[in-house]
Amino acid sequence: MNMRWLLILLGLAALPFLGSRMAFVTAPYTPVYPAYFGNRTNIPADNPLTREGVYLGRQLFYETQLSAGNKISCGSCHQQKLAFTDGKAFSTGVDSIRTDRSAMSLANLLWVRNFFWDGRAGSLEQQAVTPLTAPHEMGQSLEQSVKKLRHTKGYPALFRAAFGVDSLTGDQIVKALSQFERTLISANAPYDRYLEGKYQPDAAAMRGMQLFMSAPVPERNIRGANCGHCHGSPKLYMELFHNNGLDSLPPDAGREKLTGLAADRGRFRVPTLRNIALTAPYMHDGRFQTLEQVLDHYSEHIISSPSLSPVLRNTSNAIGGNSLQLSNSEKKDIIAFLHLLTDSAFISNPQFSNPFN
Repeated sequence: MNMRWLLILLGLAALPFLGSRMAFVTAPYTPVYPAYFGNRTNIPADNPLTREGVYLGRQLFYETQLSAGNKISCGSCHQQKLAFTDGKAFSTGVDSIRTDRSAMSLANLLWVRNFFWDGRAGSLEQQAVTPLTAPHEMGQSLEQSVKKLRHTKGYPALFRAAFGVDSLTGDQIVKALSQFERTLISANAPYDRYLEGKYQPDAAAMRGMQLFMSAPVPERNIRGANCGHCHGSPKLYMELFHNNGLDSLPPDAGREKLTGLAADRGRFRVPTLRNIALTAPYMHDGRFQTLEQVLDHYSEHIISSPSLSPVLRNTSNAIGGNSLQLSNSEKKDIIAFLHLLTDSAFISNPQFSNPFN
């Protein structure tokens, strides 16, 4: 038996599965997170978190047999060391053709309600189907994935332990993957320790935090970077869609493709900024390589269009100004704050790592 299946079967032996369907039990998995994250989590009633389901989901997340030709896994485009992104402007799938948009970080999905850059999926279960089956991503039908996994030594027993039935289905694949992804909680950055009163950032990061959270009011000599409108919650994102002034005529219509509304042209989901220093390149199309370029955009280069988000219109640190006009020192302070969002425990947590390595 090769090491891959030995690891799977050893994990199975540790699960509280009793041999018959009559005695089927699962152990609840209780996610741990700070109170300031809130309890408005998104767990479907028909897919509760269980230790068996999460364990199976982790195996499947790194399972190349879910792709055509056994070439890639979910973990190929969502690498733990990069906060579950891949460092590319556009990912490439089994046929080496690039995707339409950048791979998003998978941190703190337990609270998310709209998935993909345009929000077209209302649950992780709906979201999972697309990368698994899209021809330019993993490129394989769920039916074919089921056939492959049924003929392995370990997976039928893992599915039985997680779902209590002898059948192995595509629905179970996406449910197990979703369970695992809901456990990918990033809440142990220096910023979290600051929020808990256990860490004091240096002066530059504190100045950057103040700028980040503040909207400018030049008439009252209040300077701000205006980031808090979209990223001001402790999770550093809000369930919003914005046109952030990248183009006057967006080559990617964004959410407009879903809603058909001109007001949604160029609008994309607000991503979390947790671990942002690890997730370059930035924006839905990866056009910015550095945080400095991102701040330059928001400070001086926002492009007006009919669908530009109102919070970005004529917002300035100068009276009568039409751009934010942050100083170079202010940009450096904001970047110092953004580095407080890097969660080294998250990117090294063995519970999230590839079990086959």
